[in-house]
Amino acid sequence: MKNWYKGLGLILMVLALAGCASGAATPAPAVTGGDTYASATLNVDYANALTVRNQLALGILNLEGTANEVTPAQAKSLLPLWQALRGTARSGAAATAEVDALLSQIEETLTLAQLEAISALRLTQDDLRAWAESQGITVGTGAGAGAGAGGGMGAGRGLSADERATRQAENGGGSGNSGGLSTALLDAVITFLEARQ
Repeated sequence: MKNWYKGLGLILMVLALAGCASGAATPAPAVTGGDTYASATLNVDYANALTVRNQLALGILNLEGTANEVTPAQAKSLLPLWQALRGTARSGAAATAEVDALLSQIEETLTLAQLEAISALRLTQDDLRAWAESQGITVGTGAGAGAGAGGGMGAGRGLSADERATRQAENGGGSGNSGGLSTALLDAVITFLEARQ
């Protein structure tokens, strides 16, 4: 009879632990397309859309001088998040979950009005290229093309198509040579946030 009580007690303990574990899990942010973070406010379902990361970066820069510009307090909170993103892009070894968590924290730091203003811009690869030109950053087109004033953006020369695709994915880039532009954009938003504090 004693063994029966021990067995029942063990079963109840296992069931209790299983019940606790099932309620504690928090679902991870949705990811589509392998390296694209899915935002509840910003979408990428239009032609030539920037990744959410690049929409956030270019959007923050574009909000300057508007009613929705980043405040000094927000800049102080955002700066370490963007620096961490730059670190993950440079290492090339960041887990998708780590990048997603950083992007989620960036979105949580911005107000809904700011996110909606960025979403309304419907930023595209063309907008990224136009921004780069306005900053004096030039990137060639075509496979293996080098870069001009962008500072080392021609580093893709001599790489196979697979290696170039991997480097672009690591840099958050999409089509064409936007990987180098994406890195330049990351640096620009960090510089902006440092000055905004």
